[in-house]
Amino acid sequence: QKVSVEVLDHLEHLALVDFRDSEGVERLQKAIQFADQLHEVNTDGVEPMDSVLEDRCLYLREDDVTEGNCTKELLENARETVEEYFVAPPGNIPLEKLEGRKTYLQGS
Repeated sequence: QKVSVEVLDHLEHLALVDFRDSEGVERLQKAIQFADQLHEVNTDGVEPMDSVLEDRCLYLREDDVTEGNCTKELLENARETVEEYFVAPPGNIPLEKLEGRKTYLQGS
């Protein structure tokens, strides 16, 4: 299955990964082919699982707060915070708009 330029652009923005070379596109296509095998499995009448451990039930415990008011101490563990939130590092590459850059697929 071939990946369109639009799908490639969308995936690049979601994952912040650059697929500008043939190797990256080929690996993406192989991953899609691998995942497409799931469509061949007949799942009619199969209830979704809430655990991969079929022999064990998972029970929710009560959410009893035993300690609290430690926001300041927790935020001291962060490298950077904004308004009492942890700031995650940016993705690995900044991506321009599709029109402003060339991808491997645009040339093919």
